[in-house]
Amino acid sequence: MPDISLTSVVVLCIAALAAGWIDAVVGGGGLLLLPALLLGLPNGASAAQYALGTNKAVAIVGTTGAAVTYARKTRVDVGIAVRIGLAALAGSTAGALVAAGLSTEVLKPVVMVVLLAVGAFVILRPAFGSAPSTEPVSARRVLAAIGLAGVGIGFYDGLIGPGTGTFLVLALTALLHLDLVTASATAKIVNCCTNAGALAMFAWKGTVYWQLAALMAVFNLVGGTVGARTALKRGSGFVRVVLLTVVFALVVKMGYEQWVA
Repeated sequence: MPDISLTSVVVLCIAALAAGWIDAVVGGGGLLLLPALLLGLPNGASAAQYALGTNKAVAIVGTTGAAVTYARKTRVDVGIAVRIGLAALAGSTAGALVAAGLSTEVLKPVVMVVLLAVGAFVILRPAFGSAPSTEPVSARRVLAAIGLAGVGIGFYDGLIGPGTGTFLVLALTALLHLDLVTASATAKIVNCCTNAGALAMFAWKGTVYWQLAALMAVFNLVGGTVGARTALKRGSGFVRVVLLTVVFALVVKMGYEQWVA
């Protein structure tokens, strides 16, 4: 356990609880959890690496809890989810390997533009993700999902992280023609794999505060389980509102970091 105050530990646990709920509903829990860790952990040359590693150790627990809750309550094509997840595992492992040597500052403006475009698309297309397609998913669409949602977003997750779940929900909805609730459920299975790949690399590097992560993970698990149940109960319309909120919050956060902080 790092040398931090009891107040900081309490704040981090509350952040883990809220992040678990957000992540289960539509992804983007890292938007809250990672900044909280960066502020709460001791400063030092490797502070960012420890924040990233501890974040993954916490997030994988809540994500797994949400995935199990979704799998019990809704119809998810586990076969497709696992195939995308294995590709995402490879992508996130590669992303975590290069995270220490690549400046992510050059990527943030690109990610912001993509997020703004995504937000505009969801606003202008109210029917997006409101109901699943009745047509069977073609092999071409599955391959596209494996490449983009698996390898591509998996790499981003290992490299930067925040917003991965949101990107997965959007990609799966667009590529596989899922409704937003089913896309969220599928994304949780994929996200378990991306978290596992990145966590393995951070653990290998020794940049995880395991005792703190274990404590925060309990709160993240509760948040993830409750979030999944909320999304299932409230439906795609509710998920759409949370999705737009998270997307624009990500844009504001990245913009602040890029040009103000």
